[in-house]
Amino acid sequence: MSAVNYQIHSDDSQKPWIILIHGLFGSLDNLSGLRRLFTEQFQVLSIDLPDHGHSSFTEEFSFKHYAHLISQTLAALNIQSATLVGHSLGGKVAMQIALDNASLVKRLVIIDIAPVKYLPRHNQVFAGLNAVDLGHIESRKQAEESLAQHIQESGVRQFLLKSLYNQENQWFWRFNLKLLQRDYIKLSEAIESEHSFNKPVLFIKGQLSDYLLAEHKEATLTLFPNSKSRVINGVGHWLHAEKPKVCHEMIMSFILAQK
Repeated sequence: MSAVNYQIHSDDSQKPWIILIHGLFGSLDNLSGLRRLFTEQFQVLSIDLPDHGHSSFTEEFSFKHYAHLISQTLAALNIQSATLVGHSLGGKVAMQIALDNASLVKRLVIIDIAPVKYLPRHNQVFAGLNAVDLGHIESRKQAEESLAQHIQESGVRQFLLKSLYNQENQWFWRFNLKLLQRDYIKLSEAIESEHSFNKPVLFIKGQLSDYLLAEHKEATLTLFPNSKSRVINGVGHWLHAEKPKVCHEMIMSFILAQK
C-alpha cells in the first residue's frame, strides 16, 4: 500500500470530520487558509495526494486508485463519515471517493472543477518544470529563472517552487513529475461511474475561472443529482486562497443547511 501523508488538526475528538484535498502540483499546505477557519467546528484532516507532497509515489495514475488509497487512509484512522472538500484535481478525486464509497461521504464540496474531460492546459507548466536542471541548479533563484522561460505568471512559479526541496546538496520536486507528465491525459479525463452520488454536493466556481462552466451542468447533474453551485466574484481558480473567508462562509452555509 502506498502511504498517503496527512495532518490532523483537532482539539476535540467529538467534532465531525472534514477532509481537505489539494490540486495538481500542490500539497496539503495549499488549503491551509481554509483549514485554519475550519478547526473551530471540525476535526480537520489535510491530505497530500498520492504523488504529491510527502505521500508516496505510485506506478500509474487513475482517479479510482487515488480514491482507493485515500479511502484506505480514512479507514485506518477509523473515519467513518466525513465532509470532503476538494480543489481542482483534488475535487475530481473527492468525487471519485464519493461515487465509489458513498457511505463514507456525508456531503461533498468541490472547488472549481467539474467531473468532465478537459483539454490539456498545463503544457507550459510541464515545459517550465522540465527546463529546471535539478542536477545543476544551485539555488531557488536559478530554478525560478528556468521556470520563467515558459511560465510568465510569478504566482504560478512561486506555487511550483513550494514543492522544490534540497536534500544532501541535490534538488528534487516533491511531486512525481515523471508520472504526472506521462499520465497527464488520464488526469484530464472525465469521472466515470455506473451510479450517481445522491447526497448533498456543493460546487463553488471562481467567477474569473473557466474550469466550471454552464456547459458542464448536464454531466454534473447526471453523477450528482443533489448538487448546487455557487460563484465567488472577483476570483479565479485559486478562490480558496484569494478569498478564504468567503469560501469558508459559503461551505459552512451549505453544511448548516443539511443539519
